[in-house]
Amino acid sequence: MWTAAAASVVISACGSPGMAATAAAVANSVSLSTLVWAPFGRVELGWSVYHPRIAAEIGTTCGATTTGFAAALATWQRRHGQSANGVFEPQTFAAMKTLWQAARPFTRINGRTACPEPPPVARLEYARATEGYGGKVVTLRIGALKAYRAMVADARKSPGVAADTRSLKLFSGYRDPTADAERCARDGNCNGIVRATCSAHRTGLAIDLWVGQAPGFGPDSSADANRAAMVATPAYRWLIVHARRHGFVNYAFEPWHWEWIGEPVAVASATPVK
Repeated sequence: MWTAAAASVVISACGSPGMAATAAAVANSVSLSTLVWAPFGRVELGWSVYHPRIAAEIGTTCGATTTGFAAALATWQRRHGQSANGVFEPQTFAAMKTLWQAARPFTRINGRTACPEPPPVARLEYARATEGYGGKVVTLRIGALKAYRAMVADARKSPGVAADTRSLKLFSGYRDPTADAERCARDGNCNGIVRATCSAHRTGLAIDLWVGQAPGFGPDSSADANRAAMVATPAYRWLIVHARRHGFVNYAFEPWHWEWIGEPVAVASATPVK
């Protein structure tokens, strides 16, 4: 999450001196591709997929293996009561993840007390055909769609984003809970890391955006190779720095998934999760 506090600790010199920072940079260069961990419940190798998001959080544009990154990370760790060693560690990421998840109002409901009912049809609006990826028909809450359009207009001022006409196209928005439940029953893969019975998409506030894809993968494939390709794109790099200004926050495991926080999640009486 890009905050004023994070912005104030931007390390402009990626070659920040100091023995401690040098040692941390060496450690980070090793773990970047070798760390075995499961930050979202699935075993992953390395943390390069999360580097752009982490860099935005700690307020640096430095590469993960530089002393500048290590110095910025140490500053973040110190401010959050951790050992300020500048070394990327799972516990540091866990603290960041807690902050990122807390920024998503839906996570404060999901799995705890109730699954919000879908919004009334009158509060939904169709996106334009030109806004849907591949011409897909997508609906959203009226306020969320307005905010999405403002964000895209802003993003397209960036040459990197504007260079690919697919950038930030919608390929999913509001999903009818009944249809989602039927798909869950058919595929048998719900309540895992990829698809949930109580999905944020039922609120009409969640969007899936085209931010890129690796050859042979779809725009919402959670394969590590695909996510690695996504986080390197201009569209994703723009979003992690600027989307919050427009009221959108991200689910860090899925580079394509963003949620608008400009309205309350619940728009009708809640139904207990069974």
